[in-house]
Amino acid sequence: MSDLKKKLTLYGLTMIAVGSCIGSGIFVTPAQIVNAVPNATLVLAVWALGGIIALTGALTFSELGGMFPKSGGVYVYLKEAYGDLTGFLYGWIILLVVNTGALAGLCVAFAEYLKLFAPDMSENAKTAIAACTVLALTVINMLGVNVSQGLANVFTGLKLLAIGGIILAGFLFFDSANVNPDFSLRENIPDNLTTAMLTGLIGVLFSVGGWHHASYLAGEAIDAPRTVPRAMFLGVLIVLVMYLLVNLAYMFLLPLETIAKTPRVAGEAMATLAPWGGKAVAVAIAVSIFGTISIYTMSAPRIYFAMASDGIFFKQLAAVHPRWHTPVTAMLVQAFWAIAVLLFFRGLFDQIITFVTFMDIAFMGLAGAAVFMLRKKQPDADRPVRAWGYPFVPLVFVLISAAFAVNVLLERPAQALPGLGLLIIGVVVFFLFKKQRSV
Repeated sequence: MSDLKKKLTLYGLTMIAVGSCIGSGIFVTPAQIVNAVPNATLVLAVWALGGIIALTGALTFSELGGMFPKSGGVYVYLKEAYGDLTGFLYGWIILLVVNTGALAGLCVAFAEYLKLFAPDMSENAKTAIAACTVLALTVINMLGVNVSQGLANVFTGLKLLAIGGIILAGFLFFDSANVNPDFSLRENIPDNLTTAMLTGLIGVLFSVGGWHHASYLAGEAIDAPRTVPRAMFLGVLIVLVMYLLVNLAYMFLLPLETIAKTPRVAGEAMATLAPWGGKAVAVAIAVSIFGTISIYTMSAPRIYFAMASDGIFFKQLAAVHPRWHTPVTAMLVQAFWAIAVLLFFRGLFDQIITFVTFMDIAFMGLAGAAVFMLRKKQPDADRPVRAWGYPFVPLVFVLISAAFAVNVLLERPAQALPGLGLLIIGVVVFFLFKKQRSV
């Protein structure tokens, strides 16, 4: 079996971390968040809280990334801390829920924004475009990690410029006579503030999620023990600052009541400045989503590759192309499953957010707790980077993640329970697979 090549730089990995976060979320979830917490200051507080969760996660994962600088990221951390079953279940959920669900939603969103330029596009055509997008970007990323890194750099750079343009427009053209956001905490405070904040976090965590994708590619990073942790932290910091500023820009251009009612807040905001503003932003959003889909088709298959290499998943997924040095089988399996999700769940973007984020954050919290487990299990292991603020920072990450997951289970059981059902099926599949291998 061929080795994965170490070619990814700090800049490249940071752009992958940033690009994995900034996809469609910041352009489509503000309405959901405002509806959960209809107060300007609380909206910013929810976004800041989501960023803090991600920062504590990056600081926590920096120790894990340094300890295990190889492909697989979170899967490796879970396997080392809790054993093969937990590692398998993470890869199982990433394949069946988190990554393929996110890919399905992203591709539907991408096709939907293209529909702005082709109003007569049928639903079948939109679904076909979404499916072709997954397949085409998978094939492109199969050609090598240098191709993937180049795509990440280009599209992430473009989306940052687009968001930068929205921020600049908001601050330059803010007119308090037309829009005057109220940042006081006197009105529109939810009765159960904790539940409202945790519910608002669904959209926020979907939007900031993805920074850990840099850890999936550790096996292909130059000086991985230091490059991977720095890339995750820098990626989260960049995203947090950008998201807070762009939300302020939205509020400077649109009343909060308008933001709560529109699924295309960026287009609505820019349309207030020029008739062509909405379509210009639609192009930027399409480019942003396209870049994120590209990153997702590249990064997550490394989990399936690592699992197969460890002998706890189907060995065919460990196959590396002799020329391109990429896990082509794993990438294709993911692409076809994402297309299957598209065929069954197209148009359900809003519901998928909750479904995906519930399972994702639950496992991320479990991975964060691995820092405590591994300090007991492997006290003498080499730790090139130690979690900053230990044990307080990792504990904050784990507790907030757990509170979020419990809140979703109680408040949105229709989206949470199917994920738990798939998890149970995964346990059965693991033991059947283990039994088959022992024969």
